[in-house]
Amino acid sequence: MAERPYTLLSCSMSLDGYLGGATDRRLLLSNDADFDRVDEVRAGSDAILVGAATVRKDNPRLLVREAHRRRERAAAGLPDSPAKVTVTARGDLDPRCNFFTAGDGEKLVYCDTDVVRATRARLGPLATVVDAGRPDRRMRRVGEDLHDRGVRRLMVEGGGTVHTQFLTDGLADELQLVVAPFFVGDSRARRFVDDGRFPWCSDHRARLVETRPIGDVVLIRYALSDRFEEA
Repeated sequence: MAERPYTLLSCSMSLDGYLGGATDRRLLLSNDADFDRVDEVRAGSDAILVGAATVRKDNPRLLVREAHRRRERAAAGLPDSPAKVTVTARGDLDPRCNFFTAGDGEKLVYCDTDVVRATRARLGPLATVVDAGRPDRRMRRVGEDLHDRGVRRLMVEGGGTVHTQFLTDGLADELQLVVAPFFVGDSRARRFVDDGRFPWCSDHRARLVETRPIGDVVLIRYALSDRFEEA
């Protein structure tokens, strides 16, 4: 069987389970102390993955922020920040977004077979465009290809569609879920996950391994596989 990286899902949500508001304005669900924790998790990863919708809507940089963490990675012979990875069905990504322009590390774009050529033409030398194969095996193919490229620890930062795909396909080893102390209260907003058949249900409960208050938010960690790493 082909191997895949240890896969950690990282997410912040409101008390009613939303990833943000219903408008284009970014809603901050966390706080400075938790952003620093996430930076530490990033620094310990080989690659960070987000969906194309997150690239378009949030325009994230996906870089290790703290200089001392970048120095530690450099001392270990690693790039300043992990490789950036995104997955897109249509390949309609703006080459001017931060995903491609911020940082000097590797950028990987996985897309459907029929848009590989057009995506390569659009992005040029900014990223390596990889055929993700069949839609029903997309995330498994991504994980296997990343493992072949030397990625041993993958951090998935969303959004909801990507989290749903990793979870329903049973490809997640750990979930780090941060809960903000407020409600969004608008069903037009994006929820943490979509409907689906999840391996963890009332007959197969995820294993809680940590709860930790971080200022006014709470970190909840779940082990989702027997590969879970205490860290």
